[in-house]
Amino acid sequence: MILNLGLTDYEKAYLAQCQLVSRRRLGEIGDSMIITEHNPVFTIGRTGRRENMLADSRQMRKRGVRLIEVDRGGDITFHGPGQLLLYPVVDLKARGRDLHRYMRDLESVAINFLNSYGIIAERIDGKTGVWVGGSKVASIGVGAKDWVTFHGLSVNVDIDLSYFSMIYPCGMRGIKMTSLAEILGVDIDLNMAAEKLIVCAKRVLGVGDGIFAGTPLGAAA
Repeated sequence: MILNLGLTDYEKAYLAQCQLVSRRRLGEIGDSMIITEHNPVFTIGRTGRRENMLADSRQMRKRGVRLIEVDRGGDITFHGPGQLLLYPVVDLKARGRDLHRYMRDLESVAINFLNSYGIIAERIDGKTGVWVGGSKVASIGVGAKDWVTFHGLSVNVDIDLSYFSMIYPCGMRGIKMTSLAEILGVDIDLNMAAEKLIVCAKRVLGVGDGIFAGTPLGAAA
């Protein structure tokens, strides 16, 4: 099952993930995934530190963005329109119960996606995510309940990168965030990008055969 939630609040997508995780743990559905965009929001993971949020509450209100503590690994990041979020709900008990390998698989999804646009992307030893020319273009933060995954992968497609100046992205100082649009110097069709990302996820994860339902990316859900 593939659910396209379109542009939605973070909490709505989180609720959908939790529902799929519960159904997957009960064996009611197979491995599935959600693809979506979020309205502007900062999220900070279980191991994140508040000091990596550089903006104060006044600046955040001015930009119309909130900060939410979430139950994934990793530190602070930004989600907003023009960034594709892929949330696989995968039972890792059938995949060796290897969360680290799963994270490398998510990196492979992003690398293959960028390759489909003619971009050479890479991993950096000791740093989770995907990079192009020393700038980070995709981030990963995952969680699992009874070895069933949630949260996942974000890829900056055509996003307002200025929001990242309000944080130390992923808790790292001196990091430069980039996007597919910035790398190529052109606007990107988000729905076409979503289709490409889904294809890459199916190839790497073997997830998503079945129904593709929901709202076009860039439209309010």
